[in-house]
Amino acid sequence: MIDVIDRIRDIVGDSRIFPEESLKNYTTFRIGGKCRALVMPSTKEEIIKVVSLLRETKTNFFVMGNGSNLLVSDEGFDGIVVSLKFFKGIEVLEEDDKTFTVRVMAGELMSSVGNYLARQGVEGFEFATGIPGTIGGGVRMNAGAYGGELKDILVNITAIAEDNTVATLSNEELELSYRTSILAKKNYICLDACFKLNKGDSLDIKAKIKEYANSRKEKQPLNYPSAGSTFKRPEGYIAAKLIDEAGLKGLQVGGAKVSEKHAGFVVNVGGATAKDVIELTDKVKEVVKEKNGVSLELEVVKLGF
Repeated sequence: MIDVIDRIRDIVGDSRIFPEESLKNYTTFRIGGKCRALVMPSTKEEIIKVVSLLRETKTNFFVMGNGSNLLVSDEGFDGIVVSLKFFKGIEVLEEDDKTFTVRVMAGELMSSVGNYLARQGVEGFEFATGIPGTIGGGVRMNAGAYGGELKDILVNITAIAEDNTVATLSNEELELSYRTSILAKKNYICLDACFKLNKGDSLDIKAKIKEYANSRKEKQPLNYPSAGSTFKRPEGYIAAKLIDEAGLKGLQVGGAKVSEKHAGFVVNVGGATAKDVIELTDKVKEVVKEKNGVSLELEVVKLGF
């Protein structure tokens, strides 16, 4: 592992690799142990070289965006974490009176992209502007909110395939569906994404973004660390409603708690461990299954378990 870390250092430089780094402060849950090394490539070439090296040396690794949908084990992750937080950029590919096409690097935050597009008077991305993730992570799970999903506006992406070649995948080839895509199934890594949107009125677009932000503030427990919606939506049901009806709002294990504001969120009210979260979510799944006959599935990605 030391040899691999040294070889990665040759690719990205000393200032972008951190051996034995705690992942707690790199996730929105503020939970988790150390990884063998955290590496932060800043160019497409660096990412491809790092990923190719890790695959060729059969080194365990994980690619992270904003860590907003991630629960890291208390024992950490016995491998390399590749963070794309420095891989940013927005390129306008085509623009006319009605449409606006952009290519966005995987490390860009969806909030930054949404606000950029609003300033340009481009509509269609408002729903994603409040999602606290990156474009790469958003595409991988087909992020959505307020009736919109990335698949509605996505043209294609560039990704590193399993054989380390760079491939372009169309919207159809990505097989985007509820909180999943072919990227997750085939272990592809998104490098950038192309979106085609429509021109609109900048003031109206900004007003809609503000409306969604106010709605989130009113309904979601944004004052506590969390990984967003904890459970996927079961077909025909709403997870938060099932949890609420089961009387589980406020249920707490250690520092992990089912939010009293929104039952779909498990929050870190102080000093929560991954063990607390797993114990709590297992209990929620058990009670909901017992009372409603519905099996809840975690939306949060687990690392190091």
